[in-house]
Amino acid sequence: MKRNLLWRGLLILAVLVTAAFVASPPKDKINLGLDLQGGMHLVLQVKTEDALRAETDSDLDRVLNLAEDEGELTGVTGRRTGDSTFVVTAPSPDAADTVSGLANRFGYQNRWNVSQAGNRVTFSMRGDEVNAVREGAVSQARQTISNRVDAFGVAEPVITTASGHRIVVQLPGVDDPDRVRRLIKDTAFLEFRIVRYPQGGGGAPSREAILANFNGRLPEDLEIFEGDIRDNEGNTIGEQYYALEKRRTVTGRDLKNARPSIGQFRDPIVEFSLTPTGSEAFAKLTGENVGQPLAIVLDGRVVSAPWINSRIADSGIIEGGFDQQEAQDLATVLKSGALPAGITTLEERTVGPSLGRDSIENGLKAGLIGSVLVVLYMLVIYNLSGVNAVFALALNVLLLFGGLAGFNATLTLPGIAGIILTVGMAVDANVLIFERIREELRAGRTVRSAIDLGYQKALSAIIDGNVTTLIAALFLFQFGTGPIRGFAVTLTIGLLASMFTAIFVSRWVFDLVLSQRRVQRLSI
Repeated sequence: MKRNLLWRGLLILAVLVTAAFVASPPKDKINLGLDLQGGMHLVLQVKTEDALRAETDSDLDRVLNLAEDEGELTGVTGRRTGDSTFVVTAPSPDAADTVSGLANRFGYQNRWNVSQAGNRVTFSMRGDEVNAVREGAVSQARQTISNRVDAFGVAEPVITTASGHRIVVQLPGVDDPDRVRRLIKDTAFLEFRIVRYPQGGGGAPSREAILANFNGRLPEDLEIFEGDIRDNEGNTIGEQYYALEKRRTVTGRDLKNARPSIGQFRDPIVEFSLTPTGSEAFAKLTGENVGQPLAIVLDGRVVSAPWINSRIADSGIIEGGFDQQEAQDLATVLKSGALPAGITTLEERTVGPSLGRDSIENGLKAGLIGSVLVVLYMLVIYNLSGVNAVFALALNVLLLFGGLAGFNATLTLPGIAGIILTVGMAVDANVLIFERIREELRAGRTVRSAIDLGYQKALSAIIDGNVTTLIAALFLFQFGTGPIRGFAVTLTIGLLASMFTAIFVSRWVFDLVLSQRRVQRLSI
């Protein structure tokens, strides 16, 4: 008997020492959610149609290059007609047959529905491919935002995807929310497009001026973009407009690196280099358009439109009247990965650190008051046996914090509510056991027999009650987000800890007391 008590005692001691070690010091080991230490909460919508257009433009360009490589096919043109459709026009039906054959030979029909009518070949992306591109854009956007946040140095960020092509971002402990907001909301969706109008440097004064140049009707292969007019100090003093080609041969996905630098006029710029595939495409684009302006489009706005003086292969610069901080942030977002699509902010909340401290103080106050009331109740109702329950309760809280630290979980305000609920459920198990023991004592059982039967008969009710609550907590963790998951985590760890302390630890305490002396009457 004593050997059994020794091993059980050593096991309890090992568990408690491990929990104390893992959770110490709590300030460094317990991660606080943004509702406790302040921070930002963002819900972002990914514009997956941007990714579809980029994929469509890319495949259109490949088809035209394949036709050009055939040698015999001359005069083949193409344009995008929708987010996921494009049309290739050949000089004759026979040439169109050849284009369709090229698409089949190089596997394009695995991704596109290809149809031919006369000298026109229409490509429509298959439905499963459209879904794959959209989901891939969301996944890549989430990873890109995570890279940017990591580069900024935010500790323990929570970045998850949600239904409807959305991304939820939680950044606890942010001390410069304005800069982080810019870092995340500036999508840095970079494109290089040829300027078709105006050709004389700078932009047009209005959209109407561009339309007037094209007799009131913009060609289908062009789009109008806005850009800022800046003074010598880099301040925005107006807007100008450009007619750009829809085709995007090179985008931010082709970037290999980006870094801030100083231009020839001592103004901050961003230097970039391209991947081998991007370099080949960029060299072809610039080589075919020497003497034409090339628009650098960032997040749907033209930041500059320099002239192409010669063929450019693998590097270049971005100028836009940046200050040093803007150049640094732009290089950061470009280097960490350009987003495959634009994003918009659906929801934004900022929690100040003072509000977080108030939440902690109120949560601790509620927890302390609740614990004191529970302790008094157990001592008044169950006398000295209540001390056993209080001891088990204290160990339960220690194990809970050890579990939070061990699993690197984040403690939120609902998590504190979960701890308080766990305290109540922990003593609930002891109440079931003690009431069973009382019944056996009233029936004339000896102290040892009453304790044995009390634990035995209460065990099934304790397990049933905790397991059903545990299932609910697991569903909350699986389908909940943010604070709801925080509540589920603390509740789950607390339930497991309470079952250990109520059934195993409190029973060991009773057995330890009974092994020391013969007990005729139990204070319960």
